[in-house]
Amino acid sequence: MKAHKSGFVNIIGRPNAGKSTLLNALLGERLSVETPKAQTTRHRIKGILNGEHYQIIFSDTPGIVENPSYEMHEMMNQFVKSAFEDADVLMLILDGSRPKDSLPDEWLDAVKNAKFPKILLINKKDLTSMEELLVIADRWQKQIGFDEIIPISAIEKSETQAKLLPIINSLIPEAPPYYPKDQWTDKSTRFFISEIIRGHIMKQFKEEVPYSCEVVVDEFKVPEDTNDLYRIRSTIFVNRKSQKSILIGKRGAAIKKLGTAARYDIEKFLDNRVYLELHIKVLEKWRDNKQSLRRFGYEG
Repeated sequence: MKAHKSGFVNIIGRPNAGKSTLLNALLGERLSVETPKAQTTRHRIKGILNGEHYQIIFSDTPGIVENPSYEMHEMMNQFVKSAFEDADVLMLILDGSRPKDSLPDEWLDAVKNAKFPKILLINKKDLTSMEELLVIADRWQKQIGFDEIIPISAIEKSETQAKLLPIINSLIPEAPPYYPKDQWTDKSTRFFISEIIRGHIMKQFKEEVPYSCEVVVDEFKVPEDTNDLYRIRSTIFVNRKSQKSILIGKRGAAIKKLGTAARYDIEKFLDNRVYLELHIKVLEKWRDNKQSLRRFGYEG
């Protein structure tokens, strides 16, 4: 009988390297928010891939913040550090279109000294020449020493899965499943709803506004029958009154547009009609307030 394998495969990298796109490609699901903006992912999100003889627990982590400006950034970096504590395999993803990118010395040392298998993924190979890919791979191999170096295009789901999954399966240990085989993540439905809303804030608004917002689902009512709606009430917290005004927009146009776009994606996620109610509250300096950050899930 074929042995069962299970392992934790943790993804780290700089902001916007493609970590969330990679996770979604590997799972075949839209688990993590994807936008062109840096610092889109703020939490550590686990996605579970199950097969007959394996279970791979992937972790998407926030992009490494080199010079933290807020307590929130410090906590985001803690999520990345926690990826070194339970990894069976570490995957460092780089943006191949930025060949000179590196990591702060602290993080380079952490990767180099890690005692588990390490895979270097050079993303966006379609935007990088073969010559540049070879130079990047050689530089990082000399600096760190990886078990595997693989150029990928994270948006190409089938290619990414075909290249990576056999290698990951060869590196994870023999073990029973850590989670039930029908479980696909460690996060709640409320968490993903709040992430969908925050993702649309990132897409719709510019400059500092998206980075000053946090979303909480206050109420989530499951319909009693299939003809009824999910009823969701959510609060968007901002730093300043001026940001609240921007989110509302002239005669409420901006918040209406946001609600419509978010509701559409939430309905796809829940596979049911949704009534979505959005509120905005000012919570000054929440990014430096440990109590607020704990409330928003940045610890534990």
